[in-house]
Amino acid sequence: MDITLLGTGSPVPSPDRAGAATLVTAGDTRLLIDAGRAVCMRLAAVGVFPPMLGVVLMTHLHSDHLTDLNDVITTRWIMSPVPSPLVVYGPPGTRACVDGVLAMLAPDVGYRIAHHEDLTEGPSVEVVEVGAGDRFTVGGATVIVGASDHRPVEPSVAYRIEHDGHSVVLGGDGVPCAGLDELCHGADAYVQTVLRDDLVKLVPMARMQDVLDYHSSVEQAAATAARGGVRHLVLTHYIPGMPKGSEDEWRALAAAHFDGDIVLGDDLTTLSL
Repeated sequence: MDITLLGTGSPVPSPDRAGAATLVTAGDTRLLIDAGRAVCMRLAAVGVFPPMLGVVLMTHLHSDHLTDLNDVITTRWIMSPVPSPLVVYGPPGTRACVDGVLAMLAPDVGYRIAHHEDLTEGPSVEVVEVGAGDRFTVGGATVIVGASDHRPVEPSVAYRIEHDGHSVVLGGDGVPCAGLDELCHGADAYVQTVLRDDLVKLVPMARMQDVLDYHSSVEQAAATAARGGVRHLVLTHYIPGMPKGSEDEWRALAAAHFDGDIVLGDDLTTLSL
């Protein structure tokens, strides 16, 4: 099982970090978790294109986690030699969101069908709305859904992916909660959005201060990993942006609460289990 941080950035655009997205490769099955800014470019960088994806798993419906879902849908459609429905799992509200994306794409779909004789129908997207306790299989992987806490963004979910004796938890955004603790118990790896509360508190803007109460700090993510007994803590979606050369500073904050392996870095950082 491989975990690749496709995008480690925040909603603030960065020339170096794409938006929130993670790729989990479980044997021959590829699962995309969230679809933030530039996700298709980052997928291409690791030799994966949308027709090669098994599913897309959405943790929640914040714009920075789904802004390029439209690109995944369109690129899968135009690159597939035969119809290949894209299956998108997500919390309640995902179906309406995908319907809106498809409505936005309608003019483009019409143009392409009119121009290409081998395109006779538009992209097919199957949406499955899930909640805590749901379980399903994708290829050789088992996916378990748990509750996360990103209020007032609700419902939001986290995922545990299991394959061939290995497991990884994708926490999405949010703060520590019982649902996340349950998913993390005994997992090999835990991937979590994090912020540096000490740095965010220095920003004299109410909108920035507001993010403190619904994102895990580095220390909180480390404490969740420790409670779960996970082996690898993978930090991503850095708030504020993590300057190059400061990785050890972020890692030290986590190491004070977690004595396992701590992984963080640039886009395309990969952990193999």
